[in-house]
Amino acid sequence: MESLSHILKSMPNSEWRRKAEVKIKAVMDDALVHKFREKYPFVDDYAVKINMNKLYQYVTEYKTCSNCPGLENCPNDMTGHYTMLTADTDNDRVYIHEEKVACKKFTSKQLQDAISSRIRTFHVDPRMISRSFSFGDILETDLDRAKAVMQINDYVNQTMETGLQTRGLYLCGSFGTGKTFLMGYMLHQLAKVGMTGAIVYMPDFAEDLKGMFQEPSKLKETIDLLKETDLLVFDDIGAENLNPWLRDHVIGAIVNHRMNRKPTFFTSNYALHDLEKHFSFTNKDGDEEYKGQRIMDRIRPFVEVVEVTGTNKRGRS
Repeated sequence: MESLSHILKSMPNSEWRRKAEVKIKAVMDDALVHKFREKYPFVDDYAVKINMNKLYQYVTEYKTCSNCPGLENCPNDMTGHYTMLTADTDNDRVYIHEEKVACKKFTSKQLQDAISSRIRTFHVDPRMISRSFSFGDILETDLDRAKAVMQINDYVNQTMETGLQTRGLYLCGSFGTGKTFLMGYMLHQLAKVGMTGAIVYMPDFAEDLKGMFQEPSKLKETIDLLKETDLLVFDDIGAENLNPWLRDHVIGAIVNHRMNRKPTFFTSNYALHDLEKHFSFTNKDGDEEYKGQRIMDRIRPFVEVVEVTGTNKRGRS
């Protein structure tokens, strides 16, 4: 095989040839190439010259990664990957091999995408789930709710150690104390170990369901998903505009299916006894105390109450 230097010499003197020679010299003199040749001392000048494209790519991408412009602006041949070189010999002939290696940012994004794909959100900002907070992060955000954070972290650890639990958590507390945020933390942590989840903002979801009457297959698919997902969070339950169908055939059917099987979680401004009052009255049928009791019999025994105290964080930058 003719060397690159011989090819260049055979070309007419031109600006292109001059620039190519400058690039070749820069690669030959680069410290990274020197280190590569120190690691593989059998790589001679001829092998370097006939593999100049690989070496140029190696040096260029190394410099790009050293001053990373961010994954979204990565100029490398393969986004989020850089070139690594190895060398060997066969019958006294030197071979230089290149391999594309994923960078840490690409690997991190892949992991985050995998986590996000396991969690469905219904009228909850997906960024609430995608943020990777540590236990220390959420503990320090508001020390007034430290007890609640400890309870949730204990639940996460227990689930990681022993598998999916049958009981969930009931987070109750004032407006803006971070109940949804804490459930997002829990979902994110457990999605890391492969569990699926869904979080449903009840006031808006209840309105959505009305529109699904004309799409029975979509309605069934949605309810089945909430029945079968590993972790289900009903966010801000008690704030929805309640009707008998929503209570008995959606919420009731879902919690009835999940009890003693998979955990259901709730966030609410109501304590449990107040939620029972909410479920006992609908605008259509008025007071139906026994129906409120019936649905609470499918919730109360299967949750641990977590009181979330602290300051109202809504509206903060």
